[in-house]
Amino acid sequence: MAAEYAAVSKKNARKKNSSKKNARKNGAQKAPTDPSSSLLLGLSPAVDLSPPEEPPALAHSFDPNLLLAKLSTGKSSRAYLAEEYVFSQGDPADAVFYIQSGRVKLTVVSKSGKEAVIALLPQASFFGEGCLAGQQLRMATASADIKSTIVRVEKRAMVDLLHQEPVFAERFLAYLLSRNIRMEADLVDHLFNSSEKRLARLLLLMANFGHESKPVPLIARMSQETLAEMIGTTRSRVSFFMNRFRELGFIEYNAGGVNVHSSLVSVVLHD
Repeated sequence: MAAEYAAVSKKNARKKNSSKKNARKNGAQKAPTDPSSSLLLGLSPAVDLSPPEEPPALAHSFDPNLLLAKLSTGKSSRAYLAEEYVFSQGDPADAVFYIQSGRVKLTVVSKSGKEAVIALLPQASFFGEGCLAGQQLRMATASADIKSTIVRVEKRAMVDLLHQEPVFAERFLAYLLSRNIRMEADLVDHLFNSSEKRLARLLLLMANFGHESKPVPLIARMSQETLAEMIGTTRSRVSFFMNRFRELGFIEYNAGGVNVHSSLVSVVLHD
């Protein structure tokens, strides 16, 4: 298996070098879109789901913090320690939350007591928006994965803000749609991919590969139990695959966390 991954990496490198030479020979031509980012999200490379380009003025004018600051009532902010609950499964759904800093973990527990991590939300993410669609009770538990600062916006105040600020409403809807696409891709990933591919894809997405924004190869270290819960396998399997990825040079451990290399995509693309 290691030899196959190495062969795939070398083949990809040769293709990349060949593409660069052809680009120089043919002049300034637009490079073809790398299908790997679509495949990371579980999408067909032929399907273009990227949003239309926006005027620079509009792109810079949107800042949730500035808009939320306009709210004089129905809003509160507080700091959470790691593992502290924001809300629990079954609690009344009466507010939307925004992560100003830190990271939030969403988990669900079955009637038999089995727990699964369904999402790790980074800074600048919204969560708890189900109340806007008529959800009466929380379907999951939200807790701070690391020390975090979170803004709570009451349902009525959030609805008023969406009505009064069309740009905010448009971006908020775009955020929800993009997260829905990611959830659909996660479901496909769980149904059809091996646990090794699921782990590789998760690490790449956490490092921001496959997104329009610049990758952040260094991701904060988290427990192997959490990774196992996110991809639906055991901690021992995660440990085995992480060691294999490290031996193949796909990841590196350091004091700050885990450094993820783009070559890890060869695991996701390998059949």
